[in-house]
Amino acid sequence: MKSWVIRSALLLALLASYWGVYQHGRAVERADAAQASAERDSGDRLAEVIGERGARQEEQRRAKAQEEARAHAQEERTIADTGAAGADAAGQRLRDEAGKLATTVSCPGTDTSAVARGQAATRAAMVLSDLLARADERAGELAKSYDQARVAGQLCEASYNALTK
Repeated sequence: MKSWVIRSALLLALLASYWGVYQHGRAVERADAAQASAERDSGDRLAEVIGERGARQEEQRRAKAQEEARAHAQEERTIADTGAAGADAAGQRLRDEAGKLATTVSCPGTDTSAVARGQAATRAAMVLSDLLARADERAGELAKSYDQARVAGQLCEASYNALTK
């Protein structure tokens, strides 16, 4: 009978040792899985932080590029306005001179045919002076519109390029 008890005790000890080894293996496997999960989560958080930082830097770069484009457009507008003011002043001087010329074209004299030719020349000079004034005014308007459209187009292009790079 003793051998049966000893064999049973040995069998139970063997089974208990196998069970202990099995439980130890599961604990080690769980610890490895938890460590791998923690490393993966840490890597994910790091990638997220790096991605956010990169996105923030890109957003700041775009905002800075757009602000630079706006400042450059404002400078271009100022230059165009200054040029337009100078052109307007030159045009006004030209119109004044044309008006003076039109009034001095008349030919004073006693010859009636010369006086008639002088009056016709004066009317023609006044018509040409008026035509010059209107053409110059319209050219100024068109130049101003062109300058505004050019500056707006350059601003649009610079803003688009800032967003797509």
